[in-house]
Amino acid sequence: MIDIDQANTEATTRMMEARPVLTSLGLARDVIPGMRENLILHAGPPITWDRMSGPLKGAIIGALIFEGKAQDATAAEALATSGEIDFEPCHHHNAVGPMAGVTSASMAVYIIENQTHGNRAFSNLNEGYGKVLRYGAYSQDVQDRLHWMHNVMAPVLKAAIEANGGIDIRALLAEALHMGDEGHNRNKAGSILYTKILAPHIARGAPNGNIAGDIIKGLGDNALSVLNPVMAACKAMSDAAHGIEGSTIVTTMARNGTDFGIRVSGLDDRWFTGPSQVPDGLYFPSYSLADANRDIGDSTITETAGIGGFAMAAAPAIVTFVSGKPRDAITATMEMYEITFTEHKTFTIPALDFRGTPTGIDIRSVVETGITPRINTGIAHKNAGVGQIGAGLVRPPMEIFEEALVTFAERYGFE
Repeated sequence: MIDIDQANTEATTRMMEARPVLTSLGLARDVIPGMRENLILHAGPPITWDRMSGPLKGAIIGALIFEGKAQDATAAEALATSGEIDFEPCHHHNAVGPMAGVTSASMAVYIIENQTHGNRAFSNLNEGYGKVLRYGAYSQDVQDRLHWMHNVMAPVLKAAIEANGGIDIRALLAEALHMGDEGHNRNKAGSILYTKILAPHIARGAPNGNIAGDIIKGLGDNALSVLNPVMAACKAMSDAAHGIEGSTIVTTMARNGTDFGIRVSGLDDRWFTGPSQVPDGLYFPSYSLADANRDIGDSTITETAGIGGFAMAAAPAIVTFVSGKPRDAITATMEMYEITFTEHKTFTIPALDFRGTPTGIDIRSVVETGITPRINTGIAHKNAGVGQIGAGLVRPPMEIFEEALVTFAERYGFE
């Protein structure tokens, strides 16, 4: 008989002992396994064009324009529906992307190496808030920003990261949690630390002072600068825990704007999916719940690894962005201890006497308690081309955990 607790101890130990280091940047086509010219990667579980949400379709349209495969939205949509373009989850290629998560062959991506177990993970670059590709916007100003990021900023960032000898993202995250971040929707401290590390190398290595200033300002003004390498780091940590025979630990949570999916360590690469929910949160002026799309993005990999909504007690100020009161942040974290297998050895929370964050979502505990994971998230407009309209909180549907647990019991011979 399988010893589930022993398997879960192994899975969560591997997750916590993983040491993800940001080593460089590269073009998606050159570094992401299985990437090819006609492939578009997206967030969440697998999905076909006809079921895609507005923001995901908008991001794909924008990516095809960025790649020069289409001149405008009409041509891009025609190409996307022609059968000439393939769509696959980022997670199937060791990658992650926030919101729509769209990554195409010419895009620059961060390279994370887990120096404990040897696996790698990748994520695209962060554009900031509002009207951006990852929220489904694709207008000319969005395209101009993307080209600047990939043609001007990315080569300088690559050189700066390499000149620094890489960046230990696990250590950066641990420090940021002590400075008021939770690692998902609030990354102000982490982004400042990230910019501080890179700024001297950017200043020395940029082609001129103006470019150096623009890049440093761009990083400093974007409170989400570090989110994408953090997500890739969490992907590397979670992947290290995947594939443990007999483990009930969740190693993937992801949404594509239509479906919410999870994968479980001891159940191979099977997705368990259900309807993604509309977040409950705060909206930008002139927008409301009626404008919101269902939750979308791979950024739930942060909660999977023990931060984000699970570490809200470290970041009481997050409630000013996602709604609620400071005490709600403490309540959120305390609730997540009920459904996790252990407490993190590196990620700790000052307000809880440096208790480790809740780590290792156990499908048994989710079903037994009736408590689903808490997730911090941005809110995308339901129509393509608009962008971000707010931020809030959301939970996955309970049925995906129930289905996973039934499948686990059948596979391992439990009554």
